[in-house]
Amino acid sequence: MRSIRDWLWIVAFVVLVTFSVPWFLWGTSTVVAGLPVWLWWHVGWMGLAAVVFALFTRHGWDRLMGVDSEVGLGVDSRPGRGGEP
Repeated sequence: MRSIRDWLWIVAFVVLVTFSVPWFLWGTSTVVAGLPVWLWWHVGWMGLAAVVFALFTRHGWDRLMGVDSEVGLGVDSRPGRGGEP
């Protein structure tokens, strides 16, 4: 059963996908700082998507991607291991 935290991540990604194409700006010819407003939307949206993806990799990856959080990256953190002689 999914937790509330899992559902929040799912909703966040649904919103990112839904608004990645600015369908509500179709037909708008408004220009801001020399660029169409829909292009500014993409710039801002990609920045927001980058922040959400970064947060997801730190806080949600192990839950929704089926990765054991105890294993981590597979690096052995015991002293004397990991390539040290």
